[in-house]
Amino acid sequence: MKKIILISLFFVASSFTLNAQDYRTGFGLRGGTSQGLSVKHFLSSETAIEGIVSTRWRGLMITGLYEIHNPAFDVYGLNWYYGGGAHVGFWNNSDYAIPWAETDYNGSYTILGVDAIIGIEYTFIDVPINISLDWKPAMNFLGYTGLWGDAGAVTVRYIIR
Repeated sequence: MKKIILISLFFVASSFTLNAQDYRTGFGLRGGTSQGLSVKHFLSSETAIEGIVSTRWRGLMITGLYEIHNPAFDVYGLNWYYGGGAHVGFWNNSDYAIPWAETDYNGSYTILGVDAIIGIEYTFIDVPINISLDWKPAMNFLGYTGLWGDAGAVTVRYIIR
């Protein structure tokens, strides 16, 4: 009898945790100053990891983020989040330069840096879709060094509850 009660309590508690975050895993398309793919997976009801593979300036960038989610405006399915992580990028710009760069960055190079993120997302109740809007500034320490403060995006994800 005790085992049945404990197992029942475990499943009830698990369902509350899952409902607090609205979904478990989502994957989709990211569009903005860079375009790419996003996969977000919740580790708990408030924390998630997100992986982004994106293209910009004819290059490829891979970003990993750790995010903390909180309810927004007492609206079910609406959450705001913040966090940070790191990125690595690869370019082969034989004929394309970064428009505002003072130095000529034509040729192949690699960047490495850290990222911050702040955003808001809404998960639809009746359909397995999530939409987010975020700002993701980055600081590069290798390659094109400096601050990239223009990385905003809208992401549409298919979610698995």
